Amino acid sequence: MSTRTARSLGPDLVLAGTVAKRAEILVVGLTSGPDGPEIALSEGIVDEDVLAEILDSLIAVGATGKPEQLTRVPAPSALSVTSVLAVGLGSADRLGSEQIRKSAGAAARSLSGIDTVATTLSILDLGAAAEGFALGAYSFTEFKSSMTAPGPDSQPLARVELLVPSPRTKETKATLARSAAIAEAVATAREFVNTPPSHLYPAEFAARAKALGVEAGLTVQVLDEKALEKGGYGGIIGVGKGSSRQPRLVRLEYASKKRGARKVALVGKGITFDTGGISIKPAAGMENMTSDMGGAAAVISTVVLAAKLGLPVNVVAYVPMAENMPSATAQRPGDVLTQYGGITIEVVNTDAEGRLILADAMVRAGEDNPDYMIDTATLTGAQMVALGNRTPGVMGTDEFRDRVASISQSVGENGWAMPLPEELRGDLDSKVADMANVTPHRWGGMLVAAHYLKEFVPEGVQWAHIDVAGPAYNTSGPWGYTGKGGTGVPVRTMISVLEDIAVNG
Repeated sequence: MSTRTARSLGPDLVLAGTVAKRAEILVVGLTSGPDGPEIALSEGIVDEDVLAEILDSLIAVGATGKPEQLTRVPAPSALSVTSVLAVGLGSADRLGSEQIRKSAGAAARSLSGIDTVATTLSILDLGAAAEGFALGAYSFTEFKSSMTAPGPDSQPLARVELLVPSPRTKETKATLARSAAIAEAVATAREFVNTPPSHLYPAEFAARAKALGVEAGLTVQVLDEKALEKGGYGGIIGVGKGSSRQPRLVRLEYASKKRGARKVALVGKGITFDTGGISIKPAAGMENMTSDMGGAAAVISTVVLAAKLGLPVNVVAYVPMAENMPSATAQRPGDVLTQYGGITIEVVNTDAEGRLILADAMVRAGEDNPDYMIDTATLTGAQMVALGNRTPGVMGTDEFRDRVASISQSVGENGWAMPLPEELRGDLDSKVADMANVTPHRWGGMLVAAHYLKEFVPEGVQWAHIDVAGPAYNTSGPWGYTGKGGTGVPVRTMISVLEDIAVNG
C-alpha cells in the first residue's frame, strides 16, 4: 500500500492575523474595473499606504486583474516578506467563491520551491482560499525516481498562512477545518486516480479503501471473486473475468449519531483499467483509462469525509472494482449475463462495462433501503461530446437531479442537468435477453447509459447519476486549482449534497 500521508497531499493551512516573518511572499487578490485594477479587501491587516505602494508597482508592470493573471513585484520595505504576488480575480462585481478558489490555485501552482506564503485572499472567502491553495499545490510524484523527482526549487508550496481579522474564533477555525478536510478528500481521490494500474488493481484498491474506511470508523465489507460468484453478481464477474486480477465489491457504511437520519447510497464505478475487453479500444490514449475508477475514488473519499465531518446523515457506499481485459476467459460480444437481482443482459459491446458493474452495486445498495442514491462514473465518451471535459452530466429523478446539479454549480464543479428522453429506452431492448447493454446507434450515448442504470434504481428512491468521463481526469494543461491527471470531481458535489440532505431532508 502507498505510504503517502494526508499531510503530504498538500500544504499546511494555518490561520493568522498578521503577516509573520516566516512568510516569504504575500499573495493578494487584484480585481479589474473601469478605473483600473484594485487590490481586493484587506480589512486593515496590511496598511493602506503599503497597499497603495504595492498597487503602483503592479500597475507599472502591466497588471490588470484579469482572472488568474499572476504578477510578482518586490515588497515594500514596511513588509517582512521579500515580494508580493498579485493574482487576478476579474471584475469585483462578479467575484464569487469559485473565482477565489481558482485564483488561489493558480497562485499555489506558481509557488513551487517556496516554503511559506501569507495571503489576504482568505479575507474574501476563507474556505475557498484554503481549498484553492491546498488543491493548487497538490502534486503526484510517488513514482518519480531520484533522477526526475522535484528538487528543492520545485517542491510544492509547503505552508499557507491564511490572514483573517479574527483567527481565534470558533467559527473561523471550523470553516478552515471543513475546507481542509474537503481538500484532503479531493486530494485522496486524485491519489487513487493518479496511481497507475500496475499498482492499483481491484484487490489493492479494495485494501486501500478498507484501510481508509477502518481509520475513519466505518463498517467495511469486501467481497472477493468467490463471494461475488456465490452471490450472483453477474455484472461484476462478467467484466472482471478476462483479467488475472480478480474483481471486488467494497461496502463502506457510515452511521451517524442522529436518530432517524436520512440514508444516502453512494455508488462509484471502479474499473482500475479499461482496455474495452474484446471490443478493444484504439491504442491512442488508452493509457488515460487508468482514470476509469474516478467515480469509485470519489465515492470512497466522500464517505470517509462524511464520517470525518460527523454529518447527521447515514451513508452507505458500494464500490464495484474490476479490470476489463481481453483474454481467453473474457466475456464476448453476444454473451448473456445475469445482473445481481435477476435481470438478464445481452452484452453487445464489452466496452460498455461500467454500467454492468454499477447495476449490480446499485441493486445491492437498494437492499439497504436508502432515501437517496447517487452514482458517479467515468461512464461515456458521449459525456465529453455533449458537455466537454469540465462539465459533468447529471441525470436521474427530476427533482433530485436538479438539486444535485444546482449544488454542483454552487461549489464550482458545474454539473449540468440532462434529460432522459423516453424514446431512447426502447433501443435497449434485446431479442435474446431482458436488455442489451448498448443501443444499435450512438445517438444520446450519455442519456442511454443513464436509462440503463435507471432500470436498477429501486422504486421510490430519489436518484442522481453523475457522468464525469471528462471532468474526473485532466489530460490538458493545468488551470486554476486543477493540475494534470486526476481532479477529484465530484467529491465536492457529493459532500455538499450530503450536507444539504442533512439540513433539509
